Amino acid sequence: MGIREKLLDFKRRLSDRKMYSIVIVLIAAVSIWGVYQYKHAANLRQELDNQYNRAFYEMVGYVQNVETLLAKSLITGTPARTATTLQEAWRQSNLAQTNLGQLPVSQPVLANTSKFLTQVGDLSNALNNQNVRGKQLSADQYKTVEKLYNYSVSLGKTLSNLQNQLANGRLKWGELADKGTKLFKKASANVSMKQLQEADNKTFQGYPTLIYDGPFSDHMTSSELKGLTGNEMSQEQAKKSVIEFIGQDRIKDIQNTGKNDSGQMKTYSYSVSLKDKPEDQKINIGVTQKGGHIYWMLYNRPVSAKKLEMDQVKKKGLEFLESKGYKNMIDTYYLTEDNTATINYAYRQENVVVYSDLIKLKIALDTGEITGFEAKAYIASHSQRDIPQPGISLEEARKKINSQMEVQSSGMAIIPTNHKSEIFCYEFKGKLNKNDFIIYINAKTGEEEDILMIVNTPNGILTM
Repeated sequence: MGIREKLLDFKRRLSDRKMYSIVIVLIAAVSIWGVYQYKHAANLRQELDNQYNRAFYEMVGYVQNVETLLAKSLITGTPARTATTLQEAWRQSNLAQTNLGQLPVSQPVLANTSKFLTQVGDLSNALNNQNVRGKQLSADQYKTVEKLYNYSVSLGKTLSNLQNQLANGRLKWGELADKGTKLFKKASANVSMKQLQEADNKTFQGYPTLIYDGPFSDHMTSSELKGLTGNEMSQEQAKKSVIEFIGQDRIKDIQNTGKNDSGQMKTYSYSVSLKDKPEDQKINIGVTQKGGHIYWMLYNRPVSAKKLEMDQVKKKGLEFLESKGYKNMIDTYYLTEDNTATINYAYRQENVVVYSDLIKLKIALDTGEITGFEAKAYIASHSQRDIPQPGISLEEARKKINSQMEVQSSGMAIIPTNHKSEIFCYEFKGKLNKNDFIIYINAKTGEEEDILMIVNTPNGILTM
């Protein structure tokens, strides 16, 4: 082969390699661009799914609130209380419908659900206007509200089914338009409702208080802090309260961890290491600067198993409170989670339960040891009340209750309000349509002051 031919052959090979390199670079560029686009699309899809999840879970919450409020409206004994309850049902149904419209499901699929929420809103607002004028629900109106309540229960079950499937990954938002059709139609297949009258002048009101660990658990009734007695203390002086509360024989070391000067209840904080316990299982505790009252305590230790029954745990809580000087306390409502019970204990004076004076305990279900303590409400409100004579009798108060409710027990109670005051009431516990309720009738005026719906869950007894 001559020199010329060798040069041409080398040029051809160089060209082939160059072309090969160019092809490789192009393939790599396309691949990188494809991966970027895929990740970008995945991020957008995840962001969209997050928006759908937020809208859906908020809708479920609003529908559950509608169900509870409709149930309460069936048991109210006065037009004013009915009006307040239905007004909030209207608001919650509108919030549910707003979130419903954000879901990736075609409108015909959700026609019955949307119609239901609209009818709840329209009827609730119309009846609210009627009740504000002092007019009770008629028998037909009562039956209509009852139908709406039954449908809300059915809808709630459907939404819970969807929620479980979404949470477990068995259902994707892309599939919801198809599978959701059957699920939503199944919930509303047997429901037929008349067109309800529309109403004007719709106004928003505040959210209802949802109380997850017992009635009145988050109320602080008195701005005077009646239970905050004693002199101002230094951090070293207040440390004595920690030693007395925990027990000198258990303590290895106490460290001051700061103080909180904000708010009415100014506190000191401490970290307590225990003898024969791992370093990460400490007790953190807060003590009021005035009087050295234990404000809160949290013991960080694992609870691996449940060995005690709830009655045993409640008793241990009462014994603990008694030993710390909290007399005449009774357990009210509780919740269990992670082998630990959170129990509310209220003060009782002359057979009157004072829900303002509340202490929360967290109790380990393996040994009954107290792992948490909070006395905010008790410190704020505790005092000896001057309990008046009732203005009406128990029998008269009972007549104020909706005749549909089956009263199972009664008593007397002092309940806090959102206006830093207290009301002396008759407390009636009973049942309507398989739901449990507590109704508070003002012992002086006979007015219906509050209604709580009791929810029995696998983890405890809650109220709404």
